[in-house]
Amino acid sequence: RKKEKEKEKGGEEEKYILMAANSTESWCTIESDPGVFTELIEKIGVEGVLVEELYTLCEEELKQISPIYGLIFLFKYRSEKDERPIDVNADVFFASQVINNACATQAILSILMNNEDIELGNELSTFREFTKDFPPELKGLAISNSMVIRQVHNSFARPEPIVMEGRREATGDDDLFHFISYVPRGGILYELDGLKGGPIRLGECSKDGWALTAMPHIQERIARYQSSEIRFNLLAMTKDKELSLHEELATVEAQLWGKAMRVDTKGGKPVVEQEGTKDAMDDSSNEEALRARVEVIKAGIAEEKRRKAAWKLENLRRRHDYLPFLVNLLKLAAQKGAMTSLEQAGEVAKEEKE
Repeated sequence: RKKEKEKEKGGEEEKYILMAANSTESWCTIESDPGVFTELIEKIGVEGVLVEELYTLCEEELKQISPIYGLIFLFKYRSEKDERPIDVNADVFFASQVINNACATQAILSILMNNEDIELGNELSTFREFTKDFPPELKGLAISNSMVIRQVHNSFARPEPIVMEGRREATGDDDLFHFISYVPRGGILYELDGLKGGPIRLGECSKDGWALTAMPHIQERIARYQSSEIRFNLLAMTKDKELSLHEELATVEAQLWGKAMRVDTKGGKPVVEQEGTKDAMDDSSNEEALRARVEVIKAGIAEEKRRKAAWKLENLRRRHDYLPFLVNLLKLAAQKGAMTSLEQAGEVAKEEKE
């Protein structure tokens, strides 16, 4: 029976290899943006997760967005030898990157698949269970062949109304950027880079303070470039702030309701407290503080809704093809005789530049 299971598993692996090898659909490059990554995660079926952009590496900023599930770091890629050993015994989900432009989505998946506090949804839960015994190369092939993951990734492709025949291969003169992840797992901090042979163990960490443990490693990587490169981006995958605020609102309102009940009733009868006593003044002060906190939380929820709406609008604009609008705009400008003045202005600007 064991041999039959191994044969069945081997057949599934071969099927994934063959299907992935025959997959011709390419993966687009996507922008390193919290709104893009948050929507990508939602489209895969994961709820209650948000991506925040970090502008500093200080402890105070990390506390403001906790709990943090993982960090995604974008940097300019350059080929260099890495002497750090691979942790072959690490109990982590690690997939090799086997297809170009997939590193952003793989960095996201590396965090999602390695955190037990995140509800993955049906699609990723099934995927993780199916691939849990696969080697890294086959996990990467499975990701590249996942229709859902690939379609969600490519849904952020910028419109290309003019398609060039063939694609030019990148050269050493091109700027190539790469995403990697930092994740805590079982009290250990790992660096997960799909271009490496496996997970790299960075050291022990605590559940709440692991992000601070990761900061020196990120700073060290930035320092390698010295002053030659300033284009870096650090994103944190966190619990949805709106969800956290709703939970806090429910708690504060329950406290306020309980406070009102304690003050107003006792054994089913109203409590009559002498006005001006210390207990009455303390109750009034606490109630005012709770009500003020409720208003602050509600304002925070409204701000989160506004921010998400702005992200959604920006993502729609990213996907929109503006070429027909520009063509018609130029036609109307020509009909109105405005093109002549534009051409003259262009010639003057060209001459000044030369």
